[in-house]
Formats: sequence, structure tokens, C-alpha cells
Amino acid sequence: MSYDSYPELPVHPEDTSADSTTRNLTIGLVVLAVLLLAGLIAAVYFLMQPGAPTESLRDILIILVAFEFLIIGFAMLLLVVQLARLVNLLNNEVRPILESATEAAETMRGTTRFISDKLVAPIVKVNSSAAALRRALDLLRLWVNK
Repeated sequence: MSYDSYPELPVHPEDTSADSTTRNLTIGLVVLAVLLLAGLIAAVYFLMQPGAPTESLRDILIILVAFEFLIIGFAMLLLVVQLARLVNLLNNEVRPILESATEAAETMRGTTRFISDKLVAPIVKVNSSAAALRRALDLLRLWVNK
């Protein structure tokens, strides 16, 4: 059997746009990486030249790194506060809800067991006895009539 005999699957416009978006994003990231690498190489080349202001650039970079650490420390503090609020929410709100849901399930289980024992089981016994009596009477009528 040749592959030409199989029907072609329809191409949806959403699928091609998603592929196009992914391809464009990948191309943009590659171009950005190449530009950053070229800028780094150019910076190292110019800083290696005699008379370049490497000391002042070093000081500026140290200040920028310290500022970045300050921002990261603040973000970590916010993360710890949010984590503490989440733990508090789980302990004070979700746990009581789960406990009440468990209690409701246990109550329903007891109710169904009670109804099954006190109502359904006797009715099933009476119905089965009635069905057996009906069947016995039917068999006796058939036997007596012949």
C-alpha cells in the first residue's frame, strides 16, 4: 500500500501560528545571545587597551551587584512572608474544612448503614419471601391442573 492512498490530515491555522510563534521566539533568543556575546567580547577588548577606565567600571559593577543582592534579599523576604501566610491559611482554614468534610462523610456512612440495616434489609427479606410464596403457589397450581 502506498502512502499516497492515505488521506491528508487537515492543517489548522492555530497549529501553524503556534509553530510560527515558537520559531520566531527561538530566532529572537538566538539573535539576542549572539548580540550579548559580541558585546561581551567588545567590552573585554576595549578594557584590555591601555588607559581604559577599568577601575571605575569595576567599582560601578560592584555597586550594581550589591544593589542586585539587595533586591534579591527583598524578594526572598517577600517569599518567606508569603510562605508563612500559606501555612497559616492551610492550618486555620483548610484543615477545619477537611475535618468537617470527614465528619460529614462519617455521618453519611452511619446513616446509610442504619437505613440499610433497619429499612432496606427487612423490605428485601419480605419481598424475597413474597416472591418465593408466589412462585410456590404458581408451581402448585401448575401441578394441580395437570
